[in-house]
Amino acid sequence: MRSLCILLGIDLLSAFYLPGIKPHEYAFQEQIKIKVNKLDSILTQLPYDHYALPFCPPTDGIRKDAENLGEILSGDTIENSPYKVEMMLPTDCVPLCKKTYSKKDLHHFATKIDEKYRVNLIVDNLPAAQKFKTIVSDGDKEMEDFIYEKGYPLGYAATSNGKKLIMLNNHIDLVILYHDNPRYEGNRIVGFEVQPRSIAHDASAWNDKTPEKTSLSCSSGDVLRIANPSITDKLDVVWSYSVLFEPSEIQWASRWDPYLKMQDPQIHWFSILNSFMIVIFLSGMVAMILMRALHKDLRRYNSDPEELEQAQEESGWKLVHGDVFRTPENPSLFACLVGTGVQVFVMCLLTLVFAALGFLSPANRGSLMTTLLLMYVFMGIFAGYFSARCYKMFGETNWQKQTLLTALLYPSINFAVFFVLNLLVWHEGSSGAVPFGTMFSLLILWFGISVPLVYLGAYFGFKKPVEDFSCPTNELLRMIPQQPWYMQRYFAILVGGVLPFGAVFIEVFFIMSSIWLHHYYYMFGFLLLVFFILILTSAEITVVMTYFQLCAEDWRWWWRSVLTSGAAAVYLFFYSVMYFYTKLDIVPFVSSLLYFGYMFLVSLAFFIVTGTVGFYATYRFVVKIYDAIKIE
Repeated sequence: MRSLCILLGIDLLSAFYLPGIKPHEYAFQEQIKIKVNKLDSILTQLPYDHYALPFCPPTDGIRKDAENLGEILSGDTIENSPYKVEMMLPTDCVPLCKKTYSKKDLHHFATKIDEKYRVNLIVDNLPAAQKFKTIVSDGDKEMEDFIYEKGYPLGYAATSNGKKLIMLNNHIDLVILYHDNPRYEGNRIVGFEVQPRSIAHDASAWNDKTPEKTSLSCSSGDVLRIANPSITDKLDVVWSYSVLFEPSEIQWASRWDPYLKMQDPQIHWFSILNSFMIVIFLSGMVAMILMRALHKDLRRYNSDPEELEQAQEESGWKLVHGDVFRTPENPSLFACLVGTGVQVFVMCLLTLVFAALGFLSPANRGSLMTTLLLMYVFMGIFAGYFSARCYKMFGETNWQKQTLLTALLYPSINFAVFFVLNLLVWHEGSSGAVPFGTMFSLLILWFGISVPLVYLGAYFGFKKPVEDFSCPTNELLRMIPQQPWYMQRYFAILVGGVLPFGAVFIEVFFIMSSIWLHHYYYMFGFLLLVFFILILTSAEITVVMTYFQLCAEDWRWWWRSVLTSGAAAVYLFFYSVMYFYTKLDIVPFVSSLLYFGYMFLVSLAFFIVTGTVGFYATYRFVVKIYDAIKIE
């Protein structure tokens, strides 16, 4: 059974990996560029530029790499470093530089160590990772395995005799894994591991004239304390590094596999399989109940009127045929919501398809964020088209105002929240703050591409005639009878959101761990399957709840169809609150605002997508059943 789960997980449900770049074969003594990336922490969620702390700078000056839009939005800042590494030339305890730190500098280091910041390096487009041993169980056997954790800690804190000591990791061992094959010349880099150490080097032995000739010993057991327990006024720190080369059987095309390996695949797959089977069972059961009840109603309503009058009282969904297609409240907002929902739905679907095919691999940093943004911009034509179709179906004619609302409402909410959060991040001095130049580029994408496409889609949407309803709308409103407690609006809506969220909440946990705990997530093939399950359950539960609503002679189904499946977003946001207090240790107020601000935007998008799916499924269902009955 375990082998079957692993086979399904790896071969079918995980995304294909397309490296996207040509492998580089390093010749003997060829220089290997070591690059630095942002400093990040799961406690603050605020990334900082590597050289925001006074590390050793490169001798030829600090230079930033060109970054794509996704990297900028993610806060990545890739720069050169002073490390000098040559292929297949291991080195031991190489002096990097000597820095004299003031009390203020040491306080900055101590603060970042307390906040558990990690240093990130890059070699040949591979991120540095710490290697940890772990024990995995295979039936009755236990096997030793390993996991990777991105980057390495800036330092660590310890307690001795009730006093807090803070140590700085001023030495790192760079372990470069290489693969050699007679089919090509040179060696390919297939792994990059790093192990930090804190070593109290003798600063008096530093050679100022020729630093590279300074003799250091990395076998000392003394650690470098920067706070013990108070911070000294001044401290000389010698930075050093060692380089090791280890052969590996890993092929270049699969070199990302150790990074993407899940820590507990057995529990993950059994939990997901269990959830999948429950959802399929419930969906089948709901569909069977619905079809049996519906066919019974159709036979009853299409029988002879005299027999029908004698057989039953006047009740049921047929009685509201004169009001069921009545225009809902706020038709403009409703049409805007539906159009935006289609736009976000297509954006998610296409992005997941590209990711599942391997085009958005972690090797292409920022590609996922860039693709999401561009997909949303170019899918504006769907928003305009479906919004116009829905608006025209209600008999409304002010299409200019409707199209403008569709083009501006949802992006304005996102941009306003993002702008306020970005100001807070900028105030903290974080590299995660998006520059105003990039912000202007986002506005260009919005008003220069997305808005015209919305108007183009609206033009075709209004031009196409809408379908006529089989049941004309009465002039007078039909009174809605007293509803039982279980069919009250808010209760029914909240109940309807349970099943869609229940279908995806396990995967939500892994996605949130990827975002907020900085874990790698590359199960896009399975995520695409879960997305289809979400669509299926959202459609079915909304149809069922609408059917019960119409049977209770409540014809106000338009907004209810959106809110029923969209209520899953309420559970998603509540789950994010629970996740915040149980899984995260975020303390700063700004970081908490960032978390809840972005989770609000995610929940809003989730509501729009599931609500739109629920509406269109319900709309087709309602039109179908009222086409099937005889209206006198």
